Amino acid sequence: MDLSILQETTKDVKMLEKELQQLQFQMYRMQENMKDISKKAKIIGIDQAKEDEWMIVSAIESADTCKIMLSDCEKAFRGQSDFSLIAEYPEEGKIHIADIKGPPDNGYGSICMKHLKEIAREQNIPVITGDLVKRDWNHVDRLIHFYEKHHFEVQINWKEQSGEIYWVDS
Repeated sequence: MDLSILQETTKDVKMLEKELQQLQFQMYRMQENMKDISKKAKIIGIDQAKEDEWMIVSAIESADTCKIMLSDCEKAFRGQSDFSLIAEYPEEGKIHIADIKGPPDNGYGSICMKHLKEIAREQNIPVITGDLVKRDWNHVDRLIHFYEKHHFEVQINWKEQSGEIYWVDS
């Protein structure tokens, strides 16, 4: 057998062993985090973000609000989620996105949006709305892209530095 093939195979085995250890650790952390998170919130899913890290998706709902939160499984849960989407129920048949908090460009917003739409469908709520405000203006292009990717209509008033988003379940 060629020595280079044997060395390459050994590298592949070591890499696979390392990946397996990382997955086992993530699974252990996921179990522990889910126990802690479920004391205060409802676990509604487990999803993978852009970089393949596993995220626990949880929600806290009341009569007039819904908060969807993400917590990653790489570290211990210490009472704070890593990302959240906060929505309100301003009137019958409508959800209004009040705020999205957390780091951009990790796929976290897409995970939250997917689960918000699932909640809307479960509750027979056909409309999701939201506002773009002045504090969003330094990243408004990214927000427009995000909402359009999720099939929202986006209306922008460039002069006033404001906008509205609108989604109807079809």
